[in-house]
Amino acid sequence: MKELRKYYRIKGTPEEIYASLVNPFAISLWTGANAEMSEEPGSGFSLFDGDIEGVNISFEKDRKIVQEWFFGDQDKLSIVSITLRPDRHFTKIELHHTNIPDEAYDDMVDGWDNYYFGGLKDFFEK
Repeated sequence: MKELRKYYRIKGTPEEIYASLVNPFAISLWTGANAEMSEEPGSGFSLFDGDIEGVNISFEKDRKIVQEWFFGDQDKLSIVSITLRPDRHFTKIELHHTNIPDEAYDDMVDGWDNYYFGGLKDFFEK
């Protein structure tokens, strides 16, 4: 199992970025794919037409999202924490993703950089 900690900076307020990560309509706009999402702790979510699925653990409005991501049958939970902080006209984003299966690690890094936060950055900065 591996762990990933990365930082991103996207033009927009924490409120705008947060809304784009929790509103299923907004998620569909920047991903171009179907999304199911709710800010209800314990609710399931699905992103990128079901390529990513899991359970929402907790939310701090405009500040933090914590989720469990599913990787099939594994003993340890894979937890994703996304923390948002204002930085002038930008938002600093800290990603912490734990218990990534070794065989999925490179794909996860690529996915975070190019599709998840890369897609969000493209959406906000075009």
